[in-house]
Amino acid sequence: MLKRVAAGVLVHESEFLQSNSVVAQGQHGVLLIDPGITGQELADLARDLRELGEPVVAGFSTHPHWDHVLWHEEFGDVPRYATSRCATLMREFRSNADWQDQIAEGLPPEHAEDIPMELLGLVTGLPAGATQIPWDGPVVRIIEHQAHAVGHAALVLEESRVLVAGDMLSDILMPFLDLAAETPIEDYLDALRLLEGVAGDTDAVIPGHGSVGGADQLRARIALDRAYVQDLRDGRTIDDPRVGPDALLEWLPDVHNWQVQRLAQAQ
Repeated sequence: MLKRVAAGVLVHESEFLQSNSVVAQGQHGVLLIDPGITGQELADLARDLRELGEPVVAGFSTHPHWDHVLWHEEFGDVPRYATSRCATLMREFRSNADWQDQIAEGLPPEHAEDIPMELLGLVTGLPAGATQIPWDGPVVRIIEHQAHAVGHAALVLEESRVLVAGDMLSDILMPFLDLAAETPIEDYLDALRLLEGVAGDTDAVIPGHGSVGGADQLRARIALDRAYVQDLRDGRTIDDPRVGPDALLEWLPDVHNWQVQRLAQAQ
């Protein structure tokens, strides 16, 4: 079910990790951002948009992780954009003969049979350094950074004053660093500075996973994520409710400990 979170912006929340599909309304249709997750959820989203009389005119994937590059044939054959780096990575990945098997290894078992693969990752890269999505609708500003994944982008829906954060600023997940990067901690802190720089232009934040938050929560989440990453950098004890004994997701403390170990090994 679609829920309106701001003027011209609707969200569909998946059962999988509170994954948010974002709909930005334009003059002649909608921009669909990170739709997911199961085939049935995607079909339901397409149906809801038809009932609203809102055709999909463009798509955008915030980064090249499987749950953010999905699509469904009922959305139509429309431009699906991503940053240049994201699109390049997806093109190279799909060139591997066993790419579907590689994806399948990381799918959640409870949903693995229900996730459509055929159109996964078929995105078009925008020119390097592009700052806006080219579509017939309100201005959508691109904030590209390298935290969490190569070619990650946050989006500022200027007219609606909404920040679509991709896989950052979640209230249920701690920061997941791109541990394959040369400087994962610095990349994450740089990205947080970029998002903090647009906080004054936004009244709401939509994370890739978790709850939609207001302006006060946006700033609080930036501060919490920054404290987590700085504590990782400095080797301090982590005091973060998302990975503590009362963590909402019981497996997160284990992922946190694995992340700490990987960073220690890289030093």
